[in-house]
Amino acid sequence: MTFCLNTTTIKPEKHQKIQNAVILLHGYGGDGKDISMLTLNWKRFLKNTIFLCPDAHEICKINPSGFQWFDITEDKQTVLNESKKAENKLNKYIEEIKFAYKLKSSQICICGFSQGCMMSINIGLTSNESFNCIVGFSGKIIDKKDLSLRIKTKTNILMTHGDLDPIVPPSSLLDAKDFFIRQKINIETLMIKNCDHHIPIEASSAALNFIKRNLINK
Repeated sequence: MTFCLNTTTIKPEKHQKIQNAVILLHGYGGDGKDISMLTLNWKRFLKNTIFLCPDAHEICKINPSGFQWFDITEDKQTVLNESKKAENKLNKYIEEIKFAYKLKSSQICICGFSQGCMMSINIGLTSNESFNCIVGFSGKIIDKKDLSLRIKTKTNILMTHGDLDPIVPPSSLLDAKDFFIRQKINIETLMIKNCDHHIPIEASSAALNFIKRNLINK
């Protein structure tokens, strides 16, 4: 099946009926195959779930073998503008997914790492229909003022972060938590000790349990 974004797809085992989807968005310079590694464990516990891991729409400027949802720059307005272009692409992609697998937004979890986490938050909260849940690893809110003006849904969120992250400051987790509480959005957080900018087993396990609770036990 062809979508507007090149996708690494992991289907349910034994031809099980697809009842849910987890869309995994990679970080800056990564690709769908990178983040699809999370599914090696998750798929055993998320029956009837298809995992879709798209490559971003732009080649990464500092790593041509990888992709980016938007370029990294000090100009915050440029970042916001480019992230909204990525949102448009992802919204089209998600509509294709829903049509192809006959799914509703309530049957879809949006999940992402780093830059992919940032996109997951924006996509998940500005959609006209609520997604099942949002999971973010090592990310942050791109622009709180802009997001506060565009929030349409109150989707449940889990965010995890390493306390030694040198790329996205750990304080971003607490900043996001405060923002979501003020917006009356259910937010769960996990700060992981002695962890830098990656997804450790502790974060992966917490995410799996959160997704199971929301997506499977809904």
